[in-house]
Amino acid sequence: MVTPFIWFREKADEAAQFYVSLFPRSKITSVSHWGEGAPAPAGSVSTVSFELDGVPLTAFNGGPPFELTPAFSLVVSCKTQQEIDHYWEALLAEGGKPSRCGWLTDRYGLSWQVVPERIGELIRHPNAVKAMMEMVKLDIERLEKAGI
Repeated sequence: MVTPFIWFREKADEAAQFYVSLFPRSKITSVSHWGEGAPAPAGSVSTVSFELDGVPLTAFNGGPPFELTPAFSLVVSCKTQQEIDHYWEALLAEGGKPSRCGWLTDRYGLSWQVVPERIGELIRHPNAVKAMMEMVKLDIERLEKAGI
């Protein structure tokens, strides 16, 4: 099994709790704490294992020197525009930053792509790709019209 391991400077436990609150079939599966002599206060959270919609991930309170970047992102495949709107707004809440083409960075620094589940089909036509490149949050209807 391969499990993404996400290094947060801090608040990995808070981030994991937030993520599992957003997605169905999600839960915290275990929490580990730093011991004596660790690079963080003894008893503070070191790792949180969790599942998002059944997919296992691990969040780590690693502190500096590493930062999250858009070089790693999680993709949320949505059936409807309503679903895209829901996840887009929730992930941007309290300090997230939108990017373009359905990408955003949440308040914890993790990058996400919120896309229609049939994105590959929708952007087969060059006009649809051009339309997508002009969007921030993706709009299924606009992509469909551009691909005609």
